[in-house]
Amino acid sequence: MSEVPRKITTNVYLRKGDQILLAMKKRGFGAGKWNGAGGKAEPGETAEAAAIRECQEEIGVTPKNLQLLGLIDFYDDNVNHYCHMYAADEWDGEPAESEEMRPQWFNVADIPYNAMWEADHTWMPLFVAGKHFKGTLIFTGNTPIRNDVAEVDSLD
Repeated sequence: MSEVPRKITTNVYLRKGDQILLAMKKRGFGAGKWNGAGGKAEPGETAEAAAIRECQEEIGVTPKNLQLLGLIDFYDDNVNHYCHMYAADEWDGEPAESEEMRPQWFNVADIPYNAMWEADHTWMPLFVAGKHFKGTLIFTGNTPIRNDVAEVDSLD
């Protein structure tokens, strides 16, 4: 698909009841958008280990019992991210702002899609419902030109 090397990335969303924790990205890739805590896996690091580390660094919590709900390939001219989407209902610590992100709880009915990546509205409802999903998103700039994210029975 893309000539850019594929990078393993993660997003983690904490959940409690009818709420989900999103974080406003303050700098770098995705700045100005609500997203999950996460980022790139380091060489030799598993996606799950990267998800835990990124949560510790970005919002000050250590998620426990991560649930892998989605796998999405994101492509554009400069990016090839294979993103692992995790949910966590348990964690140690309290979400706190860092130099990178500002966390905030949202009711799932009030997820601010207008301030997120344009394609998030296609997979986030599956995520919130606890469904498994896979797919590919191809962008030109911030505009999705292909979106084939769909529910699957298993991520195997």
